[in-house]
Amino acid sequence: MSTPDPTCIFCKIVEGKIPSRKVYEDDEMLVFHDINPWAPVHFLMIPKQHIASMAQVNDSHQALLGRMMTLAPKLAMQEGCRPYPEGGFRIAINTGADGRQEVHHLHIHVFGGPRPWAKG
Repeated sequence: MSTPDPTCIFCKIVEGKIPSRKVYEDDEMLVFHDINPWAPVHFLMIPKQHIASMAQVNDSHQALLGRMMTLAPKLAMQEGCRPYPEGGFRIAINTGADGRQEVHHLHIHVFGGPRPWAKG
């Protein structure tokens, strides 16, 4: 794991300095509920390694990001999303200022549950 950014809230969550409601954790990633959910199901998937955004992703991150994307549907169902095609979920990755990224640590939002949602 790279050196954590001491100013990054998600690095502090990974280190256990800030509590979170964990959904899943392994050696490379942490998944936790969003503190201000936009939908009945809303969790974040983050690499434990500090990667500022999708703009900094390179070939060395391919396996990790692939695992995160294949884990997302399983966790969405576990957390209460209805099965496809009647149900489903949404995945969003905000990147940079124009992409409305607020926390500069790569994170994948997974949203789901009955509509209408408050946002999105």
